Amino acid sequence: MPVKNRFAELLPEITAWRHDFHAHPELDYDVHRTAGRVAELLREFGADEVTEGVGRSGVVAVIRGRNDASGRMIALRADMDALPIHEATGLEFASTAPGKMHACGHDGHTSMLLGAAKYLAETRNFDGTAILIFQPAEEGGAGARTMLEDGLLERWPVQEFYGLHNMPGIPVGQFAIREGGIMAAADEFEITVTGKGGHAAKPDECIDTLLVASQIVVALQSVVSRNVDPLKSGVVSCCTMSTDSTAHNVIPQVVKIRGTARSLDDGVRELQAKAIARVVENTAAAFGARAELDYHYGYPVTSNHAEPVRHAAEVARAVAGDVDTDVAPMMAGEDFSFMLNERPGAYIFLGNGDTAMLHHPEYRFADDAIPFGASWLAEIVEQRMPIA
Repeated sequence: MPVKNRFAELLPEITAWRHDFHAHPELDYDVHRTAGRVAELLREFGADEVTEGVGRSGVVAVIRGRNDASGRMIALRADMDALPIHEATGLEFASTAPGKMHACGHDGHTSMLLGAAKYLAETRNFDGTAILIFQPAEEGGAGARTMLEDGLLERWPVQEFYGLHNMPGIPVGQFAIREGGIMAAADEFEITVTGKGGHAAKPDECIDTLLVASQIVVALQSVVSRNVDPLKSGVVSCCTMSTDSTAHNVIPQVVKIRGTARSLDDGVRELQAKAIARVVENTAAAFGARAELDYHYGYPVTSNHAEPVRHAAEVARAVAGDVDTDVAPMMAGEDFSFMLNERPGAYIFLGNGDTAMLHHPEYRFADDAIPFGASWLAEIVEQRMPIA
């Protein structure tokens, strides 16, 4: 196909951008070097408008098609931020920032969208306007929500959002998608257990907070197994436990438990939140202790819309020849969900091959996937806004 051929030609250039971003990872909203380079390249390509500082450090580019009779406006999104992980790949272009690494492939996402931008600015073979969104702070900072709160839709009233994420375990260049929840709502909780501290040799004079906290951790394992419909998905994981003491012979006064709750359905999400609160309060009370729950609703379910999924799959077939349209959802979270809650759209997985999993210090983005991802992004624009 012509688009794929063009991206094969552009592969060395796009790969060079990707390696540069990889060597200079930035976290959260502090992606100023990355965003600056993105804006510079977009202007070189001839984008009609380039706006920096959207949602603190995001970049939005406007590329108008050859015609605009349709009045259509389609948005493509890529994330720019890295992770606080020390890289262990040994690559010659490995991170030069200690403790920071592009371990989720956002450098690849950014580069593929830049490649699509270059192609679209060259050809403009569509009827409407393409909006290219380069977003900060996907990794926990809710950058998508911040860009929306900064007037993204008021300034660029798009009708549909499309995005992609590389996925280890899927062969390079293959696509996978599903209608409905494809990635989970990701909530966080902190439980503070207060009892009566004292000497470990006199437990009868204490209310043992470690014992209470341990019982809470065990009891929370019943939230999914005995509350959630077996045909639906949920996760409740307690991940850290800390006390106000480091002594081997002191029963602590306070213990904190931190964890996460994941779900693919808003009903399950609310059920889990209520069940966690019930278990925490009553388990602590049974032992004479007090427990406070601080439950934080994080990213919503990333829920794909039916019609955009059909369009996304058609484009994937055009690019790769085949597409898995019933991929198993992931229980990881993704803040593209905020955009899909505002407008119809779809989020698709792009195969990254047999590599270490996302968020691993040895993860490697597959540069061979670039022509497929960039082609899919560009083709979305051309097929959703065809010239009559």
